[in-house]
Amino acid sequence: MWYQTKATEILGIQYPILQGPFGGNLSSVDLVSTVSNAGGLGGYGAYTLSPQELSDVARQLKAATDKPYNINLWVSDTDAVGGIVSDDQFKRAQELFKPYFDELGIALPEKPAPFKTRFENQVEVILHERPPVFSFMFGTPSADILEQCRKLGIVTIGAATTLDEAIALEAAEVDLIIASGFEAGGHRPSFLTSAESSTIGAFVLVQLIKEKVKTPIIAAGGIANGKGIAAALALGADAAQIGTAFLATDESNATAIHKQMLFSDAAKYTTLSRAFTGRLGRGITSRIAKDLLHQEKDFLPFPLQTQFMSHIRKAAIEQEKWDMILFWGGQIAPVLKHTKAGELMSALIEETTAYFDHLKA
Repeated sequence: MWYQTKATEILGIQYPILQGPFGGNLSSVDLVSTVSNAGGLGGYGAYTLSPQELSDVARQLKAATDKPYNINLWVSDTDAVGGIVSDDQFKRAQELFKPYFDELGIALPEKPAPFKTRFENQVEVILHERPPVFSFMFGTPSADILEQCRKLGIVTIGAATTLDEAIALEAAEVDLIIASGFEAGGHRPSFLTSAESSTIGAFVLVQLIKEKVKTPIIAAGGIANGKGIAAALALGADAAQIGTAFLATDESNATAIHKQMLFSDAAKYTTLSRAFTGRLGRGITSRIAKDLLHQEKDFLPFPLQTQFMSHIRKAAIEQEKWDMILFWGGQIAPVLKHTKAGELMSALIEETTAYFDHLKA
């Protein structure tokens, strides 16, 4: 059967279908449990959560499903040296973004408070709560953390945007590797070289990794239906991770306007930009992303840029100026059909089964 793969065996799931874990408060316990209960692997993006919030979510997930699920963290959660920026750098960002603050009729904010990395404290919660699966982006946890996961029976998944990153993850002995193609919505999780120089398509990346790496591969980016899953499996992946299609469902924690945008004509156009967070990410093309192309040197480092831009986001939502907001989404958005996560899962399974049945006929 097409759905019996190394990934389903390692993860203890019925179907090799993973729901992409969304950070920034876009994940929900409802979505994760719906996907897991339907035989896939639900994923919760937790990198913005405090240790206490993460602990609460882990317990809610445990109560919501008796099937495997995934909690995702960011190994590197700041690009700001010492968590701060200089007054000069902040002044340049203020000058660059001032026209947008003026247009919205809001004052320029004060310099963001220093950011303290959360990862080490968050990992302690992971090791204490023991979710079935722990996935991570933007690097590899220490050998000690990965060894503790192995001892506790926590399956580990790392994200690669290049072959070199996949080789590094295999050397760290992770259980599965996500081949994260540049078609995907959200942040590019590159960690060995710049995200801009790590833009490989998912299906090329799967084939490159398959040639050089023995660790099972999860294809991610540009997959939203059964044909996409079948193609990923045919190229050597052991599972497919689907983000944008699940983000657009009622069960995700995205705003109503975000979901509307993913089903609108605007979703035909997406852009990779650092303008909204300081890290390169793909979302529906916005005026700010277009205006500020090649001006990245004057943005604040992640996540201070996110804090800075939160003032614009809040005012733009209140004033319904949608072209000033980043709506995360992948290049595959125009093919989306389903607004219910359960229906999407059923369709993915039926379409993939029909495709493989057709090949046999």
